[in-house]
Amino acid sequence: MHWHELTIHTTEEATEMISNFLHEAGAGGVSIEESGTLNKVRDTSYGELYDKPLNDIPEGQAVMKGYFAEGSDLEDIHNEVHNRIEELRTYDIDPGIATLSWRRVHEDDWADAWKQYFKPQRVSERLTIKPTWETYEPVHADERIIEIDPGMAFGTGTHPTTSLCLRTLEHVIQGGEDIIDVGTGSGILAIGALKLGARHVLAIDLDPVAVGIAGANVTLNGLSEQVTVREGDLLQVIKTSEAEDSARLGVQLPVQIIVANILAEIILLFVDDVYEALASGGLYIASGIYKNKEQLVADALVKSGFSIEATNRDDDWVAFVARKA
Repeated sequence: MHWHELTIHTTEEATEMISNFLHEAGAGGVSIEESGTLNKVRDTSYGELYDKPLNDIPEGQAVMKGYFAEGSDLEDIHNEVHNRIEELRTYDIDPGIATLSWRRVHEDDWADAWKQYFKPQRVSERLTIKPTWETYEPVHADERIIEIDPGMAFGTGTHPTTSLCLRTLEHVIQGGEDIIDVGTGSGILAIGALKLGARHVLAIDLDPVAVGIAGANVTLNGLSEQVTVREGDLLQVIKTSEAEDSARLGVQLPVQIIVANILAEIILLFVDDVYEALASGGLYIASGIYKNKEQLVADALVKSGFSIEATNRDDDWVAFVARKA
């Protein structure tokens, strides 16, 4: 079977939005390769091993590829994706040069090729992410393994924003907390939170495909009884479940921790909803924030009544730890 491959040269800042555009245009898969500039220092603080050389994509840039089935209307897809990318500039998101190009490829050239780049990776003192097709033996007794099959476009845990969240969760989870994971994607943060001692996690995502993948990964890790996966946004899921039966959420509202690893523009839309869903003294971990949106998100958190306890960084990405009064 052959597919049409659409290649987009853009910025790391814009990859998550463009990934959504490609899926909504009908892509059967999406790949993202971010900057691996040859002078970049790789983080080996947790003993990471790298068996692939760094690429030569300029710092801050990314190359994305979307795959469309034979018979797709390439002109319509091209115009739709191009126009939506250009619209990002009006929201102060820089997509860079945003060039688009097509080529025809065989399915074998891409369907599983990306897996060779996803190896077991230790992302914190106690957490290691392992793809299902790799073998791995823990190196110490306290190490927790997160088994993941991310599908073609959802988080593998190697992105700085995901690693920031997992390391932050490791520091703040004391044991027994109820947690909400907003924008769960492949479910990595929900699974990681439980591996660190949380009682129950409500995992929410607007994308039905992500909900399916998250549910499968939760089952893969044997945590189906401790994770409730729901489609929708934070307010919608909470209000709907409260009206029907609060026990269906799995968590007891208000919760002790909420984590959101999504774009700053989306985080800004529901800061007040997060505040309402948190218990007094509860923590909000907000990640996925590109450095140029740091102050904007910080101001919104403070305006809603949060106090910012920590600002953690990895490359050009920022994660806040904010506490409700």
